[in-house]
Amino acid sequence: MTELPSEYHRRLPYSERMSAEPLLGGPFFPFEGDLQVVPLNEPVLPEPPRSGEDGGRPCPKCEDPDRFVIWRDGHWHLKAFGPSGLPFVAVLEPREHYRLDNLPPELTATLGPMIQRVANAIRRIDSVGRTHFNRWGDGSEHFHLWFLARPLGMMQLRGAMIAAWDDMLPKLPEDEFAANVSLVAAALWENGGEALSLDPPMSR
Repeated sequence: MTELPSEYHRRLPYSERMSAEPLLGGPFFPFEGDLQVVPLNEPVLPEPPRSGEDGGRPCPKCEDPDRFVIWRDGHWHLKAFGPSGLPFVAVLEPREHYRLDNLPPELTATLGPMIQRVANAIRRIDSVGRTHFNRWGDGSEHFHLWFLARPLGMMQLRGAMIAAWDDMLPKLPEDEFAANVSLVAAALWENGGEALSLDPPMSR
């Protein structure tokens, strides 16, 4: 067994299955019936490198910086992935390779306004009630923030399980996905930057 680094780690029941009971019947949990939780694995130490870190795979965002980009300015770009089960799923990233902990102060100061801009742009889609945003940083070192659009009135999709619902819901038709992408890119373009998904692309 790996030498465990903290008291938290030492009290966990490795190789055992946790009970799903605390989740069952919750308003946002999308499963019912008999569920089996996978056994808890021991920690992997040292942690394996992420993409972009020394010893890891090359950073995919830096290797192909324009892939999936629908809008950008001098500091940020927004990528849209789909068609997905939700009306819109996107990632906001700095154009330069930074982690969250080493974002320059001047760039960090623009992050809050950018979150607001992106969320407001996504809410222009008529099927969207609210926009969730989350940061998962275990796959790539390059800082990225996810945006997931909750469909209007779909209260069951609130909370952390919205990402699971995205995988399970029927995928959007291609033309609807393209229209949503263009709408969001155009809304962001109104306040500056370049909308790459418009035909022709537009900048200001």
